[in-house]
Amino acid sequence: MRVVLQRSKQASVSVDGNVTGRIDKGLVLLVGITHDDGEKEAAYMAEKIVNLRIFEDESGKMNESLLDLQGQILSISQFTLYGETKKGRRPNFMDAAKPEQAEKVYNLFNTLLEQKGVNVEKGVFGAMMDVSLVNDGPVTLIVETP
Repeated sequence: MRVVLQRSKQASVSVDGNVTGRIDKGLVLLVGITHDDGEKEAAYMAEKIVNLRIFEDESGKMNESLLDLQGQILSISQFTLYGETKKGRRPNFMDAAKPEQAEKVYNLFNTLLEQKGVNVEKGVFGAMMDVSLVNDGPVTLIVETP
């Protein structure tokens, strides 16, 4: 799994002009799934992301986690995170999992986040989405499974 996470002040996702998810302070997650990903990878990522100390404490140091802040997550599936661009001019998406597998792992990942007590808003898997974000910091990280 590969997740691009962005600390946000507010964010939303829309499909065909209809808002499907909206958060205030928290994280926007762009979630990519590859062929070998399953329950183990989803569990690792959920645990890692909710406990990353990337929010500022009273001293202005990145010392608090999403759980500490009781922040929210906006989770967006994004197969293009596995686009290969080294050769040619058109990205190759062979490393992205097939939609059936990716959707299953993506849904499990979101469920695991919710089980950790986080409010998770979502886009629509496989849909063309418009994502709006007010990046906080900006703080953007790429998190991958080992």
